[in-house]
Formats: sequence, C-alpha cells, structure tokens
Amino acid sequence: MAPRRPDSAGAFPKPVESPAPKQPDPNALYAALDLGTNSCRMLIAHPKGSQFHVVDSFSKNVQLGSGLENSGRLSRASMGRTVNAIRICRQKLNRHKVSRMRLVATEACRRAANSAQFIDQVRRETGLMLDIIEPEEEARLAVISCAPLVSTKTEQLLVVDIGGGSTELVWIDLTKVPKPDRPRAIMRLHSGFRQDTGPFPAAKVVDWISVPLGVATLRDQFADVEDDTGRFALMSWFFEEKLADFAPYASEQVREGFQIIGTSGTVTTVAASHLGLRRYDRTKVDGLRMTSDQIDTVISNYISMGPAGRRADPRIGRDRQALIMSGAAILQALMRLWPTDRMSVADRGLREGLLYAQMSADGVLEDGPY
Repeated sequence: MAPRRPDSAGAFPKPVESPAPKQPDPNALYAALDLGTNSCRMLIAHPKGSQFHVVDSFSKNVQLGSGLENSGRLSRASMGRTVNAIRICRQKLNRHKVSRMRLVATEACRRAANSAQFIDQVRRETGLMLDIIEPEEEARLAVISCAPLVSTKTEQLLVVDIGGGSTELVWIDLTKVPKPDRPRAIMRLHSGFRQDTGPFPAAKVVDWISVPLGVATLRDQFADVEDDTGRFALMSWFFEEKLADFAPYASEQVREGFQIIGTSGTVTTVAASHLGLRRYDRTKVDGLRMTSDQIDTVISNYISMGPAGRRADPRIGRDRQALIMSGAAILQALMRLWPTDRMSVADRGLREGLLYAQMSADGVLEDGPY
C-alpha cells in the first residue's frame, strides 16, 4: 500500500523574507540635482519629521570643467559625459514620478563662455532645465544643509564648502540667538542672508565670500610645478591670498565657542584617513569632529606619501587622489588662519540644501531642532 501523502505536501511555504517596501507617494517626493565642476549628483527624498528620507540617489564624476581653466569653454567631451549622466537622472525622476525638483549648475557653468549652449543641449536631449545659480545662493544652500551639525554651544560659525571650481565661506554670528534655537536659526537662512528679525532671533551673517578656486581649478593653476611639496605650499598660500577681502580674515578668533563645518569630498576624505577606514562609511564620517592638529597630521601624511603613495591609499581612492592635495591646501590655509578644536565633517552639501529649501518653503518639515 502506497504511503498516504500528507495534506500539506506541495503547499507553498510561508515567505520568510519581508514584503517589498511600499512605494512612496509621488506627490510627497522632492528631487535635487547638483551639477558641479567635477560631479553630477542627485537625491530624491520625501519629508520625514524635521528631516527627509532619501529614496533614490545618483552620483557620477563627469569632469564638466575639464580644460575650462585654459580654454574658458566646456569641451565637447565633457558636455557629452555630463549629458549622459543627466539622462540617468531623468530616468530616475520618471521612474519615481517626481514633479517637485530643483536642478542647478554652479561654477563651471557660471564661467564657461558656452554655458548657454550647454544648458540648451541638456534641455533638448534630456528634457530637463538646469538653473545656473549665483555664488550667494550656492553658499546659502551649503549653510542650511549643515544646520543639523551646528552645536548649541557655538557662538561663531564658519561654514566652508570646497567645490571643484569654487570655495564658499560663510561666517555667522550666533551670540544673540538662544542656545536651543541656534541650529534652527541656521535653517531659517534658506530665505536669504539678510533677514528681518521678526519673532525669532536671527543668525547674523557677518560676511561671506565665493573664491573662484576649488580642487580642480586650484590644481590646474599649478599643474606645471613638478615638485610635489612645493606645489602644495604654493597652492595653500595662493588660496589664502584670495581671502584678504573676507572680513574675518583680519581678526584673530579664539577657539572657545568657535565651530567650523566643512562640506566637501576633501573634508570627508581627510576624516576617513583620520579614522583609518579601509572602506568609506558615511555613518562614521558625517558629523565627526576633528581638531586642527588632527587635520594637520593627516595632511602631513599625505605629503610624506608622495603621489605614488596617495594613489595606492584606499582611503583616498583613485578618483580623489588627483584632487586631494589641492583640497588639502585649501583646508590647511583655513586651519592656519582659524585653528579650532571643533571642525565638524559634513557629508552633505548642495543637494541636501536644495531639498531642505524646497521642503521648508512648502512647510512640510515638522518644527524639530533644526
């Protein structure tokens, strides 16, 4: 007699994996695209409390500004690479059905003689319209992206955004803002650096500057200097000379109550080197605080490695090694002028600022600590 087949035989097993995540409501999504001198980067997110939750992202090294320093124009090859990257962004926007977005271009497009033709090419080939923003808006967006990292103990704040083609510095006085409200006061700068005090004590922007030197343009300025150490020193002092018109340049700043927030690939790479990370980990880097002495130690190690050592260092990476010393020269100049015990590392920037600005303007962020 054949054995009796169990009643449950052949039944579908209960799934052990979690079900697919629920797709976010397209009406709640926002997008931000930042096209810089080196990179094309995009975030798609929806508001979540006083912050936002990222549902998709994109980042590509397109080197849009390659050759710009010598020719004053965007090359055909660099425009082609960039358009291909933006096509991918368009596909992501379509997939998520995003309707609220801000797509901006910065220094390379501000400087290039043929930027209007490039913007038109992007529109024709991708259907997306890029907005070339002014340096003040770029600086403002960098500032508000860093609001969550502002300490309630900070009285004087310097936000530094080291880009590929330019570097923005914003000095903010928070002494008249109550301590618990200081991060929130930074967020309110999304509407402009000059504010009516209104019902809230305002953060005072003492001065801001956009230096037309970033990691790519500063490197290109001294590409003909063969000595590695000498080139680094020249880049650092050359950058410092460009800060002479920045109001805080002439005054000495005490360390107590002073915070620098640095947002750039240079700063996050230095932080990863300081931590000895073999693989980059944003959760360990974003918000990390370093002292001037710790930063100097990392930069000194970069110099002693030489070009071959930096290329082989996994914490720097092959994409970053060609630009790390010009970025480090900028960072060293800042540490020389304003030494600090609290330099906060921000793995965030223009994209996050664009998202915060859009969401704040629409009133969809809850009233949190920032």
